[in-house]
Amino acid sequence: MVRRVFYFLARFVLRPLFILTCRPTVVGAERVPRTGPVLLASNHLSFIDSIAIPLMAPRKVGYLAKAEYFTGTGIKGWLTKTVFTALGARPVERDSQRAAQAALDTVLHALNEGEAFGIYPEGTRSRDGKLARGKTGVAWLALTADCPVVPVAVHGTDRVQPVDAPWPRPAKVHITFGEPLTFPEQRGQARRGPARRVVTDRVMEAIHGLSGQEKSGW
Repeated sequence: MVRRVFYFLARFVLRPLFILTCRPTVVGAERVPRTGPVLLASNHLSFIDSIAIPLMAPRKVGYLAKAEYFTGTGIKGWLTKTVFTALGARPVERDSQRAAQAALDTVLHALNEGEAFGIYPEGTRSRDGKLARGKTGVAWLALTADCPVVPVAVHGTDRVQPVDAPWPRPAKVHITFGEPLTFPEQRGQARRGPARRVVTDRVMEAIHGLSGQEKSGW
């Protein structure tokens, strides 16, 4: 109950501030299912993506965030921890294969609870603006949870906070939500590599269609 109240208070403060500074254009928000488990799979240009998408989505969206974001010091550390905690982000270690599976299990638990969760199939932020080939974790989650995937494209967040920039700056942001994708032909095949690759590539093609980015490595 306390976390829910904190979340709504954070949106009451952070969303207007984000709208004021980033003047976001949002397309297709009505395509996001309002209830039930769903993955929001997005391209990844900036640290700000994990703030912009939850603030502008029509329902609460969870995200994984590096554990360091919850342990920083000073004003920046406190602010980062406060924002991510308020938006319902969950800390995750990223230094081993075991940690990677633990992260997927965390997301799967949220989906099994009927939540919406955001994921970056590329696995990391793009440093050159190109769209990398997706990793198959998004497919494993979608097939295991048997949930739809909404492709998402962000534009301009790399101008709000470029890679390695210490603080954000005002810049216009665009967020596009695509049509939900389902995968009836691959249902029940989460353990099969070829099925995961087919699903992942379909998700990435949808993101590419929304973002218009040049492909890299696929």
